[in-house]
Amino acid sequence: MNVEFHNTSPILSTLTVSIFILGFAVCEFTSNASYPPNSLQVGPLILSPLSEIYGRRPVLNYSNAFLTVWQLAGALAPNLGSLIAFRFLAGLGGSACLSIGGGVIADLFPIEQRGLANAVFVVGPLFGPVIGPIIGGFIAERAGWRWVYWVLLIACGVFSLGFFILGKETNAVVLIRAKTKKLRKESGNEDLTSAYDADKDPATLTSRAVLKRGIIRPFRMLFSSPIFPLLALYMSFVFSLVYLIFTTITGLFISVYHWDPELCGLAYLGVGLGFMIGMVVVASTSDPTVVRLTKANNGVYAPEMRLATCLFYAFFVPISFFWYGWSADKHTHWIVPILGLLPFGFGTMGIFAAIQTYFIDAAGQYAASAMAGLTAIRCLFAAFLPLAGPYMYSSLGLGWGNSLLGFIALGLIPVPALIYSFGGKLRAKYPIRID
Repeated sequence: MNVEFHNTSPILSTLTVSIFILGFAVCEFTSNASYPPNSLQVGPLILSPLSEIYGRRPVLNYSNAFLTVWQLAGALAPNLGSLIAFRFLAGLGGSACLSIGGGVIADLFPIEQRGLANAVFVVGPLFGPVIGPIIGGFIAERAGWRWVYWVLLIACGVFSLGFFILGKETNAVVLIRAKTKKLRKESGNEDLTSAYDADKDPATLTSRAVLKRGIIRPFRMLFSSPIFPLLALYMSFVFSLVYLIFTTITGLFISVYHWDPELCGLAYLGVGLGFMIGMVVVASTSDPTVVRLTKANNGVYAPEMRLATCLFYAFFVPISFFWYGWSADKHTHWIVPILGLLPFGFGTMGIFAAIQTYFIDAAGQYAASAMAGLTAIRCLFAAFLPLAGPYMYSSLGLGWGNSLLGFIALGLIPVPALIYSFGGKLRAKYPIRID
């Protein structure tokens, strides 16, 4: 791609990758005193509340179609600027699955099963960037980089069509409201009210009021209590490390180990294996741990119990960066830095699953809004931190550059530990505001 578009800027090369993640996070609107906004760019902070108002299924269907269309545009991009713009727009469409998925888990699974469900759900956003470069490297080298987008177009089209045909609505509030509306029409009784709306002021149930409240909700939930921002900050840093690795590892193995570009995707296998091991461990231990802690707490469940294992997983992130950074800096055998990323994958899976499930449990019915705020913050980090990677490594070297990240990860470990210990008191003193 760089050769075809005559690009020599490492920042633009990295931006081509990370701009997709920025699309996950962006949600901007401008308006005058009236409502709704005059112009709107939708992202997770808009799509998730819409799914709580109009249902998960229609929002996911429209978003998946939007994602698919921009894969076609990527395949036909005439220049680098347009490709970056198309990938940003594709990211907007792709943001729905990441944020609304948490709401679907809250809809379908009771608390004692959500750990397993979320571990499976996290496989997508973490394994995708591992499998993608492996496949994409061979496609780009053998058939040309545009065929990467043709393959994505086919894959997105198949999955979007499959969900359109097979997907069901899971939001209980939307289902009961639809049933109430149908019964009103059939019976002629206009006094019938959804059980979810029975105790609410009718003025708050108008479409305008519901939409406005729904759009504001993710911001209100994220910043009304110190718990969500702290955990979002920690998870965002770890998530940005994932994309920093993904945007720099190819250059490392080409320049240091002289691998062919099509083989560089195989360097992701270390972190991928770590993800896989982490998923198995998280899936088998998360829910039993919560059940055991609940019994020990006289049968009273607290969302903070989800963070009990987070401290254990958190130590694997700095260990991995010290290992990976210095082994690459000293030009050890190529298997050593690849294996050095295995603990990072393992720890990241445990951190992601624990924090996401905490958000889902603490937010309850409005899990999609809570996940929207989390997704927006972490994707902003992941979009911009990788841009600093090439300059950081050129200034500090692979050893000290990765060690710096390792020390930061080490310094952030107390965040989940403190929330686990004092989160209940913080939630009592600073309750998470929903409306």
